[in-house]
Amino acid sequence: MICSAVKRVACPLRIRSFASIASKPSEPIKCLAAVARVPKKEYWHRDALQLEEVIVAPPQAGEVRIKITHTALCHTDCFTLTGDDAEGKFPCVLGHEAAGIVESVGEGVTSVQAGDHVIPCYQAECFPEDRANNLCIRCRGYCERKTNLCGKIRAFTGGGIMRADSGTRFKAVSDGAEFFHYMGISAFSQYTVLHEESVAKIRKDAPLEKVNLLGCGLATGYGAVENTAKVEPGSSVAVFGCGTVGLSCIDAAKRAGAKRIIAVDLDEKKFALSRLFGATDCVNPSEYNKPIQEVLVELTGGGLDYTFECTGNVNVMRSALEACHIGWGQSVVIGVAGAGQEIATRPFQLVTGRVWKGTAFGGYQSRTDVPALVDQYMNGDFQIDPYITHNLNLTDINESFVFLHEGKSLRTVIWMDNDCPASLNKMP
Repeated sequence: MICSAVKRVACPLRIRSFASIASKPSEPIKCLAAVARVPKKEYWHRDALQLEEVIVAPPQAGEVRIKITHTALCHTDCFTLTGDDAEGKFPCVLGHEAAGIVESVGEGVTSVQAGDHVIPCYQAECFPEDRANNLCIRCRGYCERKTNLCGKIRAFTGGGIMRADSGTRFKAVSDGAEFFHYMGISAFSQYTVLHEESVAKIRKDAPLEKVNLLGCGLATGYGAVENTAKVEPGSSVAVFGCGTVGLSCIDAAKRAGAKRIIAVDLDEKKFALSRLFGATDCVNPSEYNKPIQEVLVELTGGGLDYTFECTGNVNVMRSALEACHIGWGQSVVIGVAGAGQEIATRPFQLVTGRVWKGTAFGGYQSRTDVPALVDQYMNGDFQIDPYITHNLNLTDINESFVFLHEGKSLRTVIWMDNDCPASLNKMP
């Protein structure tokens, strides 16, 4: 049953399929989008987003207009909707874990063309010629694979605007209001416009309703283990927070050959799935009368080789670090904390050899590495299906917020053309 406090999206609009939306390249497109006019602290008690008709402008130079076929709700979308995200701009079109098809490209775009299947990436990747010319202060580190944080368009994606004119490409049909872009993607619109640097071209036989998860959550967890920590066979790992990202860390740690993998969460309903993905132990901090880091140090005879924090809670970040083994333990911060929050620990924890690291998008260089992840999935190297707990039509997108808040879902895939098969569109 649907939570009685939350209504379905009211939609007086006639819902049209993509096939019936007539447009030509370089012309505006009218379509549907789930928009956030204002922040909503308690989004799960009322309609989180409102469905509106929007006009999506043509792509300008260096831009790509994409028909979003499938997207998923990530906790980061919820976090931004609360207003706690320093980069959250309103009104806006949220959504960033998506897949789709290129509809048209702007002047100068060469890496993709109309008809290509793509995954939008919130971590952009500039072009080889940019790095050759040392375009920004991060190019040197990027060339040496020291970072995946491309700085070329970061100021614009962080500001919710496009580089070509410092403007936006979304406008409401009802009142002409302009909507900010989100994370350079805005996937809760049937059509969206991205910088070319944010578009990863993938193989056409990959299922878009599944590989969209590689645009954020799964790539983040896999990469944190494989790229940031470089977990090796026989090591010990603890993962704090067993949502989608945490489970993907567990999955990657198992594939890396970790001998002991401890899942840490307050919700014991998550432990069955954690074990399915590879956890050897499951620990609920509320069952102990001392800090969880002390429990884990005792449990492992000195501490973990690697810990991964996937909650965004600064107190958990400290626990994850202090659960590491003295001398060599590494703790990777993945969760996003609220604006202005700070982390703390005694310097002794670091002086004695523990390492505190952060990761964004798992260290992957997006346009290069995401297509390779898709290939790995298609080759059977890892699974995506177990992460997808629900499938909904765009008109029911608000229910995905409720499911996530109530702990009923991992990833809910939104079928943007409202063509979700009835066999998949089941409520919990």
